[in-house]
Amino acid sequence: MTDWTTSHIPDQTGRTAVITGANTGLGLETAKALAAKGAHVVLAVRNTDKGRQAAANITGDVSVQELDLTSLESIRSAATELKSRYDKIDLLINNAGVMTTPKGTTKDGFELQFGTNHLGHFALTGLLLDTLLDVPGARVVTVSSNGHKMGGAIHFDDLQWERSYSRMGAYSQSKLANLLFTYELQRRLAPRGKTIAVAAHPGVSSTELARNLPSIIRPAVDAVAPLLAQPPSAGALPTLRAATDPGVLGGQYYGPDGIGQQRGNPVVVASSPQSYDVELQRRLWAVSEELTKVAFPVD
Repeated sequence: MTDWTTSHIPDQTGRTAVITGANTGLGLETAKALAAKGAHVVLAVRNTDKGRQAAANITGDVSVQELDLTSLESIRSAATELKSRYDKIDLLINNAGVMTTPKGTTKDGFELQFGTNHLGHFALTGLLLDTLLDVPGARVVTVSSNGHKMGGAIHFDDLQWERSYSRMGAYSQSKLANLLFTYELQRRLAPRGKTIAVAAHPGVSSTELARNLPSIIRPAVDAVAPLLAQPPSAGALPTLRAATDPGVLGGQYYGPDGIGQQRGNPVVVASSPQSYDVELQRRLWAVSEELTKVAFPVD
């Protein structure tokens, strides 16, 4: 295929897409593109005022749903509301995230990055999955990062980084968890044959996500970012292709095709060898169910 762009997105009329963190950055660009193709897009955001401001600038059929991924109570409430409004959901795009934050915890006591980026989306997906099951063409797309390769492992002996804390280490763990989750979810979905799980990453994109980088390295990052980073509209393309390309297969991972997967055309890419470890995927799944108290309607 020639370079994949939003012009390749098929007609999305009649489809409902729920996108977390869709009031800014990659999520907003994803929402704009899907709405322009006819989808009903739900901006699932923590700040509904900002969500409504974003919705006002999107051409198409858009609504706003309050969702705080740092709170299991909020996640359960959002899932209940969405299920009362929609008999089916065609696309669930787990886009929201935090990066290299100072040490902190979610409202349920989880390390902030692991709790938001992985556990929050794990819980939301589990609570909404029955609205995607058996829906032809339905997809769960989870946004990971090339940073998943930088942290070494899932620290099962200290998942919440209570003994010591590394901003990048915790971020990397959360992004590796996104991939382990996607691959295990796909294995569980495969026997049903209709809904698939896919992952994507944006390469290096100019968004607010890097605002929490440590001050000691921020000047260097700011200096090189204009040379490396794609605009958010380009960074959203791997997610959009994963969500809409008819040729996508469950368990694939999309990212830019340029050097180091930093920028370029969205294509299937490989994640770290560790991310394909089936035993690791299953162990993380079991721990995530235990921590969130969310059981999935798939074996």
